[in-house]
This record gives sequence, structure tokens and C-alpha cells, in this order.
Amino acid sequence: MFNVIVRNSKGEAVSSTFIDQPHCTLGSGPDNAVVLPGWKVAKLHAELKLHDDGVHVVNRAKLKALRVNDVKVEQYGPLTLGDTLTLDDYHIKVQIKGGGIREQNDADPNAQERLYQQLREKLYWSVADALTEDHHNRIDDEHNATLRNLITTALNQWQDIPAAIDRNRMGRQVMNEFIGLGPLDKLLEFDDVNEIMVNAADEIFYQTDEGTQRASDRFTNDDAVVRAIKRITRESGRRIDERSPMVDARMKGGSRINAIIPPLAIKGPSLTIRRYKNEKLTASHLINYQSLNPAMVKFLELAVKNKRNIVISGGTGSGKSTLLNILSNFIPEQERIVTIEDAAELELSQPNLVSLETRPEDADGQGSVTIRDLVKNSLRMSPDRIVVGECRGGEALDMLQAMNTGHDGSLTTIHANSPRDCVNRLEVLVLMSGMDLPLSAIRGQIQSGVHLIIQQTRFPCGSRRITSISEVSGVDSNTVQLGEIFRFEPQGFDADGKVQGRFVATGVIPAFLEKLRERGINVDFSMFG
Repeated sequence: MFNVIVRNSKGEAVSSTFIDQPHCTLGSGPDNAVVLPGWKVAKLHAELKLHDDGVHVVNRAKLKALRVNDVKVEQYGPLTLGDTLTLDDYHIKVQIKGGGIREQNDADPNAQERLYQQLREKLYWSVADALTEDHHNRIDDEHNATLRNLITTALNQWQDIPAAIDRNRMGRQVMNEFIGLGPLDKLLEFDDVNEIMVNAADEIFYQTDEGTQRASDRFTNDDAVVRAIKRITRESGRRIDERSPMVDARMKGGSRINAIIPPLAIKGPSLTIRRYKNEKLTASHLINYQSLNPAMVKFLELAVKNKRNIVISGGTGSGKSTLLNILSNFIPEQERIVTIEDAAELELSQPNLVSLETRPEDADGQGSVTIRDLVKNSLRMSPDRIVVGECRGGEALDMLQAMNTGHDGSLTTIHANSPRDCVNRLEVLVLMSGMDLPLSAIRGQIQSGVHLIIQQTRFPCGSRRITSISEVSGVDSNTVQLGEIFRFEPQGFDADGKVQGRFVATGVIPAFLEKLRERGINVDFSMFG
């Protein structure tokens, strides 16, 4: 009837099951014809049915996704040799028995794929070698017509291509690599893709709210990846080459990218794209996502409006920048704000706003402008608030000095795994400034400059939660004291592996609230009940 060939996220063969009936099921349950272990796979996840025109697939899981060629579907068919089913980290191809296909793949299931990639690379270099230097940097109708002619001519000259090789698909793939971003164009069309990670030409991963999965498509070769990276960096006014093999930049839609190429990248050029929702996120969205509760939002809004200096702490991908953007929008409109970022991504609505962005060094190694340079300059711009996208070096000292010299209400983020780790990391970053300061002086600066530390955490299931809001309450025995105001208490996982828990107020009342009440500002203390 048909073969079901399963590979893991690394492309390694997991199983090859011959189905001698007109239908079969796939899932983690032992009763399925094709068993796919893992908590992200439903017990009965999908069903394959053989019809007159070929094999069709149907999604049988209510809460789990089924993708065909990286597109989420409920049913799809008929499947071809080029189609890939994705269930969690499993990549599945279905091959109907007949025409020698099953026998060929039993002997070497990768033979046809290797041949296809060899021909694709041959076509790629045929086009690349025929293009002039001028054409490599152009995107217009004349350039596109030239590419189509080159691809069509090359494919027509190859008489020995097996009938099973899809020439049209190969031509489209190569064309997209010369006029766009190759396999990334398709991933960028889906709103639920949050992050795209290219580890090498043949290793593309993407992340959704359901977790990280491997894309079924790939780049032709490393040159195609570098071509895509250069296209993005050129549009953002940045550069990348062997002399400057790393870059941070922004795409037109606001997505943030980081790229690194050989000789620094051993496996091949690497590209990471961090995407942001087209819809502007608000505190209400975070409540709906269960990232925090209404009492915490009420408290944070009160803290921002009353000029508390806040540091958002968390790991990579935990949602620090998203939270920083939301908190920044609580700042009153009459205040002057200066934002400082490596790649501008904050979207503030206040009218009196100045946005600053760092600049890398030029081809001669000159002209770089760092975060620290911009923080120092911002102090001369009469800001009411300074918002720094991330402190990762000596600028932490300048930020603390700004917080201690009349720029209350400033905000920034830092990489750390807990509020205590955040304090320790601030100390290290201040020492990186080159100033020979004793730890007691640094801790004094932290105690007087930083009012609140918000800990953002991303759990293994992909959920993001604010796990702690702590007040910096003083220094005792040369140790910065923290008083936790709110915290998230995990309570296990649900049937889909998502973390469950509750947000609780610890009963600690922040010291600044009493001062607000003395000033006649109404404070609802019930939020700490």
C-alpha cells in the first residue's frame, strides 16, 4: 500500500513502516500503526488514508498541530514525494508502493534526496556564475526575467534528470534564493512563528507557542545563506563580511536579527530572526497569556507612573523586551523619553520621544557608537526618563549613575536567572566599566538607584511568566536586601505539558507606597492582600 518514513529533527532515520491497509494512525499511543513517543505528540495525532488519487492526511488531535511543508493543516492531500508531515520533532514522508519507489527507498531511503540536492546545487552555481556583479545586488523585473531565463535554460539542457525529480520545485527554490530569503520567506508568512534559527544551510528551526520544530526545507548551500543575510543587512544599513563577520540588525517589519558567518561560525553561516507580533501587545495581552495577574499590572503601572527605577531580569527569549515595551507605555505623555538600543524595536507612543540606536564600526574599524556612548550622551538631552534596551557591559555604571542623579523612572533589562543573580550581574557589569570601585560602593549605587527588579522566566513548555517582583530595600552586612512583593508558584503541568500555577502577593508592602499616601496619592492596598 504505502510506506511511512520517519526522521527526527536532526534528519536521522527513526523508522520506516510499510502499511498494508488503506489507512493507518500516527501518535504517541501504543495502538497506533506508527508510534511517535513524546509528550508533545497526542495519543492519536493524525490519520493517513489511501484514496484513488493518493494518500491524504487528517489531523485527529484537538490541541496539537499538524503541519504539511511547515503549514498548519487539518487535512491535506494527496501527498507527494516532496511533502513533509511535521508532528512535534518528527518529519514524515509518505511513499505509495509502486514504480519501484518503495524498493529503492528500502535500499537507501536518502538516495533520491541526495540526488535532488546535488542537482539543486548544480543549478544554483550555474545561475550564480552566469550573473554579473551588477545583477547580484539588484531586485527588479529585468533581474527576475534574467534569472528565470537562466534557470529554464539550465534545466532544459539536463536530459538525464529522473522523472521523479520535480524540476519546477527545484527552479522555484533556487529562484527564491536569488530574489528573496529562500526557505525563510515561507516561514515569515506565518504569524505564529516567533523565532527562526538557521544553524547551517541544511538546519533550519523555527519556534511557535507550541515549541521548537525543524523546518522541512533547507538552503541550497552556505553561499545561499550568506546571500540572504547580506540582503537583510544591506536593507538595514549594516554590513557583514569576513572582516566584520557578526551583525545585529533590523528587518523592515521590525524583526530583530543576529548573524554570524565563517570563519567564526564553524558549521556555516548562522542567522537568528526574532519576530514581533504585528498587533501591539498591551498588559491585557499578558494577562490573557497568564504571564501575570491584574493586581501585578496595577502595581507595575503605579510604580512606572510614580518614577520607580525598574530592572527587568530574565534569560534569552523570556520576554524581557516585550515587557519593557509595555511598561514604557505607562510613562505619562508629558515626559521626555530617550530610548537607547542596539537594534531599535521599542514602540512607544509618547510624543516627546527620542530613539537612539548604536552603530557598528565601518570597514576601516572606525566610527562605532556603543550603548555606553549613547547613555552618556543622553544625559545631555534633558530626559525625564532613560530607557535602555539591555545593559550588557560598562553602560550599567552610567545607567546607575543616571538613576541616582535625577532621572527617576528609568527602565532597562539584564540577563539573569533570579533577582539575586540580577544584583550580582549588575555588580559584574559595573566592574566591566573599567572603574576601580569597591564592591561596597557599587552595592550602594544599586541600593539607591534600583527600586524594583522584575524577574521574567520562560519555562521548558514555552510559557512565559513573571515569576517575581522584588523591591530593593537596602544594604545590610554589605549585601543588597530584596523584598519579594509578588511571585509565581508553579503547581505542575497540564495534559499538554504547559506549566500551571498561581500568582500570589507575599504580603510585603513596598516602602514607596507609604510615601505616595503621605503625598495624598490614593493607593489601593488590597492588591497586596
